[in-house]
Amino acid sequence: MSARDDDCAHCDAVCCRLTVVLQPEDRIPGYLTTTTSAGLHVMARDEEGWCVAVDPAHMHCSIYETRPEVCRRFVMGAPYCSAIREDYSASRAQGIPLVMY
Repeated sequence: MSARDDDCAHCDAVCCRLTVVLQPEDRIPGYLTTTTSAGLHVMARDEEGWCVAVDPAHMHCSIYETRPEVCRRFVMGAPYCSAIREDYSASRAQGIPLVMY
């Protein structure tokens, strides 16, 4: 990954589509959260899979200063970030699968 690729301005924000499991110490407004069928308290996602805290007009986190702890630990350009971005790029390169009935 080049230095240019190591910043959020040149990223598809794949991390904003991950499941964010909330911890008891996270103080996230209830309207931004949901509970999974497995009983996990998580950040809610919109119909396209984006975290509902993402401001779509500016493509940044609208609760950045109070974001969940797991989001605070996610380091841009670190190995986990790079791996997620590589997986996402590979899946996009494969295109939409053709399904025949």
